[in-house]
Amino acid sequence: MIVSERKNLKRPWKDKFHCAFKGMKLGMRGHSSFFVHFFFASMVVAFAVVLRCDLVEWVLLVGCIGFVLVVELLNSSIEMLFAILPENIRENHFEVLDIAAGAVLLASVFSSVVGCLVFIPKIIVMIGL
Repeated sequence: MIVSERKNLKRPWKDKFHCAFKGMKLGMRGHSSFFVHFFFASMVVAFAVVLRCDLVEWVLLVGCIGFVLVVELLNSSIEMLFAILPENIRENHFEVLDIAAGAVLLASVFSSVVGCLVFIPKIIVMIGL
């Protein structure tokens, strides 16, 4: 079996990184949610530059971006696993996909709250309220 053969191999680190980057590429390709997340991530970075965020704020924002993208990758992997299950198993277990999507939503909502906590005070100061 391919999985057991792959598991028993002592692979060099460069091969492990190659597989990891391949996995990221596969997870991102063809998933429209990634385009939306990357769009908002670029907006967050642009706002952080314009509003001159300090180091702690950058750490919070980049951490939130990474968190959402990681959860989205996990959601994509769950969707791919679900798709290969036999129909008789899939038909009664769509809750798995709902839970994974809920995890992405929750990560996005909490990241949005962090973004608001970072940006709103800076915008208020900038407009002079």
